[in-house]
Amino acid sequence: MPEKNCSQKDVKNILMEIYHLLLKHFGKQNWWPVVNKKNKRFEIIVGAILTQNTSWKNVEKAIKNLYENNAFSRKAILEMPIEKLAEIIKPSGYYKQKARKLKEIAKLKGRITRKRLLSVWGIGKETCDAILLYAYDIPVFVIDAYTQRIFSRLGFKKLDYDSLQKLFEENIPKDIEIYKEYHALLDELAKNYCKKIPICEKCPISIFCEYGRNNLKK
Repeated sequence: MPEKNCSQKDVKNILMEIYHLLLKHFGKQNWWPVVNKKNKRFEIIVGAILTQNTSWKNVEKAIKNLYENNAFSRKAILEMPIEKLAEIIKPSGYYKQKARKLKEIAKLKGRITRKRLLSVWGIGKETCDAILLYAYDIPVFVIDAYTQRIFSRLGFKKLDYDSLQKLFEENIPKDIEIYKEYHALLDELAKNYCKKIPICEKCPISIFCEYGRNNLKK
């Protein structure tokens, strides 16, 4: 399904058909998972930082530690010695860097914009957009390595973050819930089937996959 062989109408239809197939296969993911709904926004922000380069299972351990140490607030994070904070979030990996990132993001106040978030040390495009979408309900499509892997195999060769994000934002409804679910469903697809060594024969969207068709012929 290379992009160059598709009209814009085809791309719109294909992207939404992929979404519905994934939704039917995996069901609603209801991201973002939070422990304390009263602290939802800040927990999502913290989680988006902690999940960098690690599994969510490790993030859950770090979040649990933060709550157990009464450290799940901007004030607590800013006042806590960075060495102690790093030790608390150790299960998430890269804990010294992430402790600094948490302190930097905790300083941010006022109106949140993409430009302001990207100006914070340690916040890249993926983390920034996850915070905007899941914590602030701002419709930006989150691109991660899983999405890039899947769509390169589907035949789309423009793999940089911005062009892939533009592909989604121009071709699917600008609906916050669809954005949230689609990103989560793509992650499920990558974790279960579209792995580094893919399981193409069980993939729910193999009908669209250039890579999968070639792989199954071998």
